[in-house]
Amino acid sequence: MILVGIGLFLLAICGAPLFTIIAASAMWGFYGEDVDLSIMAVELFRIAEMPILLAIPLFTFAGYLLSESQAPSRLVAMTRALIGWMPGGLAVVALAACALFTAFTGASGVTIIALGALLYPALLEDGYEGKFSLGLVTTSGSLGLLFAPSLPLILYGIVAQQTSSGSSVSIDRLFLAGALPGILMVAMLSGWVIWRNRHLRTPLAAFSFEKLAVAARASIWDIPLPIIILGGIYGGFFAVSEAATVTAVYVLLVEVLILREIKLRDLPDIVRKSMALVGGIMIILGLSLASTTYMIDAEVPQKLFAFVREHVSSQLGFLILLNLFLLVLGAILDIFSALVLVVPLILPVAVGFDVDPLHLGIIFLANMQLGYLTPPVGLNLFISSYRFEQPITTIYRSTIPFFVVLLLSVLIITYWPGLSLWLAN
Repeated sequence: MILVGIGLFLLAICGAPLFTIIAASAMWGFYGEDVDLSIMAVELFRIAEMPILLAIPLFTFAGYLLSESQAPSRLVAMTRALIGWMPGGLAVVALAACALFTAFTGASGVTIIALGALLYPALLEDGYEGKFSLGLVTTSGSLGLLFAPSLPLILYGIVAQQTSSGSSVSIDRLFLAGALPGILMVAMLSGWVIWRNRHLRTPLAAFSFEKLAVAARASIWDIPLPIIILGGIYGGFFAVSEAATVTAVYVLLVEVLILREIKLRDLPDIVRKSMALVGGIMIILGLSLASTTYMIDAEVPQKLFAFVREHVSSQLGFLILLNLFLLVLGAILDIFSALVLVVPLILPVAVGFDVDPLHLGIIFLANMQLGYLTPPVGLNLFISSYRFEQPITTIYRSTIPFFVVLLLSVLIITYWPGLSLWLAN
């Protein structure tokens, strides 16, 4: 068994597809327990019985439609009209706009590509340093993962619900749990960028109701989106999957038929790109359910908890160890793979240390946001390097101050559970 584990690990290092490693480990485990391997097909079929699973492709499709339209330009114009007048206003606009856009697309890379062309030249034109502007745009792409209807939030809820310890995790409560921690991250970064550019000599434009009205009229079809999602869910009008359906239909009608920013001939390509992401997630999720079933049958979480309990005696010690582990995990694994592979293992352990599953989800995702900026896997670093044609080392150095601020916010989120649980409870 150990040799098989080493072999699978070496295959993963050599670049074997992740879903094949998950499938092989689960099949070998079931084979060793003399369980019929048809259970793999049964576990794969289980994902088709989850009503909430509909939300993933629908929200993803809506996000990709928005990224291909003029919605990013309207979002920047709207936030600039609202807060662009303040010191460091354009930098704060970048943070707010990227956070909102990432919440809808669920992918930070899409945000950098869609908004980077707008924000990076504008920042340079307003007198911000090139290195600061690169770091800001690269970092901003990872914000928004804690805001509804973030795809990683939904995926965490689905994975957590498959374990007995995560039965109390609901998607709508997760959306609430992520709101204040997400605002904290944006607020701390905003405070730092304002202080960092306090000596900037660019003249400030006075707040103008006329400009705000013009931006609001241009965004008249975009403004209802968060109202539809959040108002519909928490007003009791929609379940999460129903809100996803309404959102996808609304965005499709607006962008294709009303504003006509997306041509009908472009829809197949948008569907292909969005569903390629969804397909990869579904394959990994389906196989991870089989792997989770084996680990539960083999009492792996209980053994892991017993091992941790031998070396850690308090909740504080566990949270410190969890932070260190997740920082390393984010540096070597992408967020979706980490969710489906690691959550089933650490969730029962966390519950054993009286960590609320909702709080654990926010801790997990907040740490994974840092992973977007951490070599060697740091996805934002590579996308930004490609998008702005800069060496990867230059991009990495430019993000270090932002990384430090985000790390401080992650520590606050981790050791102040009330921040995550107040709205959810």
